[in-house]
Amino acid sequence: MSEVDNALVTTGVGGAPAHTEMAARARRCGIWFYAETVLRGMRAFALPIALYAVAQPLLYMIALGVGLGALVDRGVGSMAGVDYLVFVAPALLVSTVVMSVSAEMTFPVMSGFTWNRLYYGPVASPLEPSQVALGHFTAVMLRFLAQGLIFWLVMLAFGAAPAGWVQSVLVVPVGMLAAAAFGAPLQAYAATLDDGFQFSLIQRFVVMPMFLFSGTFFPLSAMPGYLHWIGWISPVWHGTELARWASYGVDLPPLQAAVHLLFLLTCSALGLWWGVRTYTRRLRS
Repeated sequence: MSEVDNALVTTGVGGAPAHTEMAARARRCGIWFYAETVLRGMRAFALPIALYAVAQPLLYMIALGVGLGALVDRGVGSMAGVDYLVFVAPALLVSTVVMSVSAEMTFPVMSGFTWNRLYYGPVASPLEPSQVALGHFTAVMLRFLAQGLIFWLVMLAFGAAPAGWVQSVLVVPVGMLAAAAFGAPLQAYAATLDDGFQFSLIQRFVVMPMFLFSGTFFPLSAMPGYLHWIGWISPVWHGTELARWASYGVDLPPLQAAVHLLFLLTCSALGLWWGVRTYTRRLRS
């Protein structure tokens, strides 16, 4: 190595940090560096993402909360002791972010390995495959933090969160946790694929049943008993139960709340573990 190369490695040049220092930063903050990369990539779609984040809760609240809610309230009176708008709003927030995460954790993940191979560049630097996996996951969760906050503000504007803003704001982290419980395993699975045929099956036979049969539009107990298992294994149902407590204080025993939290945290942790293993195997092979 020449003297110039040594200088670049140990002291840097032109005020820039030395290569060793930059490598050390990448090892320390690799997750955030890759998350920033993904978020900067999302800027190209900033306007559609913003319109989607604002328009979707508005349309849901008007169509299902106000429109359908008026018919339900005239027919059965109330749902779980509250107006249908109040009943359905927190469930719509949870189901919206969970359904949205299915788009972010399928084709974008698979294309990182196959179509555009964006994952391979960072691992040629000091970043580890695990940091790439967790960085992508972190960026998606940050997007849903913003989307959840917007949905919550729309709920407040419609008077659909009577517990008050201090308690009802908890629907946002609950929605993110439900999205993580479904998104992390889905990201790991997508990382194992080389084509997207299976994603259409996931949409038809996993995402859609979760949306319809997880207690979003009516209590799970209103469904036939042989369909209850769909809710029990669905992050949407577990997140919805917690979100309804946060939004309007539905009766939720502490033990049941703990079970919901444990289910969501376990799915998230196992999904992240599987994802890190899969990214490491594929990017190091």
